[in-house]
Amino acid sequence: MAILDIKLPNSILKALRLPQNNPRRQQLKVLRKLLRKARFTAFGQQYRFDEILLSKHPGKKFQELVPTFNYNKIYNEWWNKTLEGIPDICWPGKIRYYALSSGTSEASSKYIPITNDLLRGNKMVMIKQLLSLRTYEDIPYSSIGKGWLTLGGSTELEKGAGYYAGDLSGITVKKSPFWFQPFYKPGKKIAKEKDWNKKLEEIVEKAPQWDIGFLVGVPAWVQMLMEMVIERYKLNNIHEMWPNLAFFVHGGVSFEPYKKGFEKLLGKPITYIETYLASEGFIAYQDRQNAKGMKLVTSEHIFMEFVPFDDRNFDSAGDMVENPEALMIHEVEEGKDYALLISTTAGTWRYLIGDTLRFTDKEKCEIVITGRTKHFLSLVGEHLSVENMNKAVQMVSEELNISIPEYTVAGIPYDNFFAHHWYLACDDAVDPAVLAEKIDQRLKELNDDYAVERKSALKKVLLDVLPEQQFLDFMHSKGKMGGQHKFPRVLKGKLLEEWQQFLKKQLVTS
Repeated sequence: MAILDIKLPNSILKALRLPQNNPRRQQLKVLRKLLRKARFTAFGQQYRFDEILLSKHPGKKFQELVPTFNYNKIYNEWWNKTLEGIPDICWPGKIRYYALSSGTSEASSKYIPITNDLLRGNKMVMIKQLLSLRTYEDIPYSSIGKGWLTLGGSTELEKGAGYYAGDLSGITVKKSPFWFQPFYKPGKKIAKEKDWNKKLEEIVEKAPQWDIGFLVGVPAWVQMLMEMVIERYKLNNIHEMWPNLAFFVHGGVSFEPYKKGFEKLLGKPITYIETYLASEGFIAYQDRQNAKGMKLVTSEHIFMEFVPFDDRNFDSAGDMVENPEALMIHEVEEGKDYALLISTTAGTWRYLIGDTLRFTDKEKCEIVITGRTKHFLSLVGEHLSVENMNKAVQMVSEELNISIPEYTVAGIPYDNFFAHHWYLACDDAVDPAVLAEKIDQRLKELNDDYAVERKSALKKVLLDVLPEQQFLDFMHSKGKMGGQHKFPRVLKGKLLEEWQQFLKKQLVTS
């Protein structure tokens, strides 16, 4: 039985046949739906949702009456009450589930509210993405009906005082539709395992029993799993184990730095499908083969605003100012970086999700993720984005035919001026000096501001080549092993100090 042949409920079919209005109309329709549903909540009453709904310009009125929030602000003022079991705070009813999210640099877990309305919206987007595969050319449709191996965090949920908390993958699996269960791997028992290394070993043990068509997960961990399967069973490539493997669904980080390493593990080309699924909601997905960007979900359950990522709206630490300029979807421009604010069916309101994105096609609402508001380097005005770094690493790895599965960069003082210190994971033989020179040159080509500052206050590019295992060991030391955790591309402050101390300790013990 192929997934595309499954008869879907009439309610889902009706939703999937919504007329394709323009994005502005779609987004205003979503906003009105959110406001109507939440107008009797404490949040809706305080911020006069009824008044917004009566306005001729609800989008502008919404921005006028409702402030922006980051996690700490909305948690301290609102969400903490829902953890005490108080209903109707930011969304109708009690919040029964929370996704635990630590992002890429936060030390403590964030409790992100998850509602049935949010999960329903996420499910609709997943079905739309799946159906979009019908437009792809020259893909093996038989693979769509094979197993979906999802490498995520533990699906075991922690029970709190009237709620459950855990990885979004655990909540999603618990609420997944019946028709998806036969396709889901590694199965509920292994998926519950909290010990990440043990989970990987159990998946490797079961690998020969499965016929996998899809791999789903963060690139670094999926690549590691494939390497373990190949090594365990003495294979030349992963297709000797899973000949029907045809798709890799990825998200969370740019795939560009991993592509070279991935291709070395394959026996034939596969189709890469990018998604933008955060704990706060399913925001975008790639709906066209070989598309440069992902299509924003404009007609379901998320209202989006876009804050220009510039010095007027963000300080040098990447924190958003009190009253930033926020644009609606019809006001954005292609080629500019924006920080994303979302309002959702889980009671997140004008919430800074922390990602920056750029429109590659405004008409199609297609975007690429360019980094994080906190993860960029601009010590002296070089304005170096994660996108610049990813591209440079990809270009150099292809030029030298090496795999660089992880990297991170820090800005440091250097002889009364400044320097960038790169740490790259590479198990291939390579000269660090050559790598530093080539990455520096590529960044000059990609970023004019960087090129200018390299002639001025940015005096040096330092680079250390480390075994990939050291990056994994550091994540393990931070308690951040698992499918949802990504190594931060830029290290600052306390996390940089911890990384430097970790490397010194490793040097002493080696």
